[in-house]
Amino acid sequence: MRHLLATLGAAALALQLVPFASAQGYPTKPIRMLVPYPAGGSFDIFARVIAQKLSAAFDKQVVVDNRGGASGIIAAELVARAAPDGYTLLFGGAGTLSIQPAMHAKLPYDPLRDFAPVSMVATAPHILVTHPSLPVKTVQDVIALAKAKPGQLNYATGGGGGPPHLAAEQFKSMTGIDIVHVPYTGGAQATTATVAGQVQLYFSSMASAIPLVKEGRLRGIAVTSAKRTAAAPEFPTIAESGVPGYELLTWFAVVAPAATPKPVIARLNAEIIKAVNAADTRKRFIELATDPVSSTPEELGAYTRREIVKWRKLIKQASIKAE
Repeated sequence: MRHLLATLGAAALALQLVPFASAQGYPTKPIRMLVPYPAGGSFDIFARVIAQKLSAAFDKQVVVDNRGGASGIIAAELVARAAPDGYTLLFGGAGTLSIQPAMHAKLPYDPLRDFAPVSMVATAPHILVTHPSLPVKTVQDVIALAKAKPGQLNYATGGGGGPPHLAAEQFKSMTGIDIVHVPYTGGAQATTATVAGQVQLYFSSMASAIPLVKEGRLRGIAVTSAKRTAAAPEFPTIAESGVPGYELLTWFAVVAPAATPKPVIARLNAEIIKAVNAADTRKRFIELATDPVSSTPEELGAYTRREIVKWRKLIKQASIKAE
């Protein structure tokens, strides 16, 4: 019996040491980082910046693998089902890790159960813009005009269920105004419609809107972040403009399959934090109207939970359906 207990004890100890042993010398081969959207977009650009930094730090290539489709669900499922060894990562964020889980009753992955958080990488607010002909200059002007003309102001989106749609519905919910949703087939079309005056309001991405605001073709009102963004600090936040607690961010983060050894997660986290805080990374991100932001794995996990709860409540309240 003593021999059996000793054998079992040794086996248990060996199992406990497996994660630590697997983390020694990590990485020993190339790492694949899946991006849930096609090449050329913001997720792809930021993933490649981080991948380049990690490749240099690890002396092993970090390969960016674009797996677009199904609003990011395909890539997320692939990573959720991958071996938890640190060699397959997801460069995900708001859509894959909070909005889609809040939107769909059933997904082929659970963002809280199937992933180990690694680190936040960046956040990007949207900006409320109007056609220049609209007689408003502040958030309070927009609210007052909408209340004076209920159901007469329109807002554009690039399709239902995305961040611009959620931003507008959250704005409606928190201010008690009635504005009408006009969905287009993409962000470019929504921007064009707003510039043309076909719609009055649009919660645009910063990168798309700022050049048009500078040209006078759109009027910038306020940003959707809780604090002013380093990319355009001249614009106030909606929260500071009389709608306290308002916040919507597109965010970017790295996660790994659940059960990835903690020492591997810790190594990845440390190197991603270095990459995000590098001067050239910060400069590049801010040029693209995005704020570089890193975090601990625990902070990212807690933030993801809060975001899912927040969007699930809003999506139910506004009867938003996935498209």
